[in-house]
Amino acid sequence: MKIAVLAGDGIGSEIIREAVRVLQALDLPGLELIPADVGGMAYKKHGHPLPAETLQIARAADGILFGAVGDPDCDNLERHLRPEQAILGLRKELGLFANLRPAKVFKGLEDASALRPEVAGAIDLLIVRELNGDVYFGEKGIRTLPDGRRQGWDMMSYAEDEVRRIAHVAFKAAMGRKKKLCSVDKANVLETFQLWRDVVSEVAADYPEVELTHMYVDNAAMQLVRNPGQFDVIVTGNMFGDILSDQASMCVGSIGMLASASLSEGKLGLYEPIHGSAPDIAGKGLANPMATVLSAAMLLRHSLGLEEQAARIEAAVARALADGIRGADLGGTLGTVAIGDAIVERL
Repeated sequence: MKIAVLAGDGIGSEIIREAVRVLQALDLPGLELIPADVGGMAYKKHGHPLPAETLQIARAADGILFGAVGDPDCDNLERHLRPEQAILGLRKELGLFANLRPAKVFKGLEDASALRPEVAGAIDLLIVRELNGDVYFGEKGIRTLPDGRRQGWDMMSYAEDEVRRIAHVAFKAAMGRKKKLCSVDKANVLETFQLWRDVVSEVAADYPEVELTHMYVDNAAMQLVRNPGQFDVIVTGNMFGDILSDQASMCVGSIGMLASASLSEGKLGLYEPIHGSAPDIAGKGLANPMATVLSAAMLLRHSLGLEEQAARIEAAVARALADGIRGADLGGTLGTVAIGDAIVERL
């Protein structure tokens, strides 16, 4: 079982270290952890945020554990050399098209949410975000208009097979949950998402047990605050999914608690916390590693098929929280290593 370990920038190395400790505590036979450079630190060492050697290690792995990328020192580089291009490159090169972002309030954390505790406590949803299309991968540029003004432009598009592929992932996920799927789009304004709505509706015929609803993205953002408990599985495009999943993270209390999985059509997946590299606290030992630890659990479940071990990790995190283990993001005082110690102890 080969896991590529890509720590990246900022707090990446700190949170990855604790997730690795948790994996090692399971004492899994045949587990091989292979580190590689990625992001801004990779650019500084190799001249590119996604070196060929790192991509090769990722291709050969059974799963990828990813920290975070982002370095203020690299903000003025040409776009294709910026740290964030590493994660986009991995998604494209490895065919990681389906992003799964669960959001659930752990018992005892209801008060950490900006929402009323009774509203936050009802959150238990999964956002399925398409990763390989939309404006993030469309043509883009800056041009000069005839009157001399500069204009930035980005192309948004989805082909029907791209929509159909992610729709099947979402419907299958819904079949394993409460059999409710909400497709989020902007079909009233964007032709791209009129096609999205049409194709998702066509795929629904293959899943008669799943209740399908459609919702415009602005309404979905409002409903995530007003009544998040109404959602089970949400499927949406790349840009809307990026925004809504971050919103959902704050509804449950902290962006430091949410894990994610980016899956291919095979078993290979990339697993990462949804927060960024947080350069302002990097090296201070303050980052909450729980989202990264929960991402490691998702890796065991989805890429290695180790459901029992994944559930053990999730139970250890839940027990730690129930026992009052809190980082600064949750109003506590414990640092990265202390939180890792607490999870390993309960594991």
